[in-house]
Amino acid sequence: MKMKNVWILSLALIISTAAFAQDEEEKKEKKGGFKKENLFTGGTVTLQFGNRFTSLGIGPYFGYSVNKYLDVAAALNFNYTSERINDFNRDKIRQTIYGPGAFIRIFPVKFLFAHAQYEFNMLKAKFIPDGNFPSEKYTSDAHSFLIGPGYAGGREEGSNSFYYVSLLWDIGNNDMSPYKDYQNRAVPILRAGYNIALFQGRN
Repeated sequence: MKMKNVWILSLALIISTAAFAQDEEEKKEKKGGFKKENLFTGGTVTLQFGNRFTSLGIGPYFGYSVNKYLDVAAALNFNYTSERINDFNRDKIRQTIYGPGAFIRIFPVKFLFAHAQYEFNMLKAKFIPDGNFPSEKYTSDAHSFLIGPGYAGGREEGSNSFYYVSLLWDIGNNDMSPYKDYQNRAVPILRAGYNIALFQGRN
């Protein structure tokens, strides 16, 4: 709970700082309408490793840069997780997860950002007990709210093409979240990918 409060306060501070910087920027620049050169796409690779917990995933997205401080995007999420429930036997849970989501990235400086992402995940799970007992299958869904810091490499003003790495935690309280272990503890999520500018440099 303490870690959750720290991240919420940090995110609120970054948002306030970015909002102030955005306001100052808008005073200097004439506001315009939709600009197709602000569109971008990209993809993310997700890795999670914890005590008896492993997760791999990919996530394509499509978004728009509101200004140089703020990006927004819609995303899809595909993950596979495997977890051994305890140290005393080989009981396992394996899950296939997929679903839509959306995120914002706030850049207080050009190479650092705060990331906040909502995901609605649909889960297909399989419980595999130790020994010769039959496995069990079930389906469910889960809401996740991920926040954390990130680094953007090669990001320059006027360009939306860059690579990035972020470290996220699910601060939601849904015990079915694919980003939490069997004891409902948030497992750090390492995400890396590439952001690709669309229409930039075209008239």
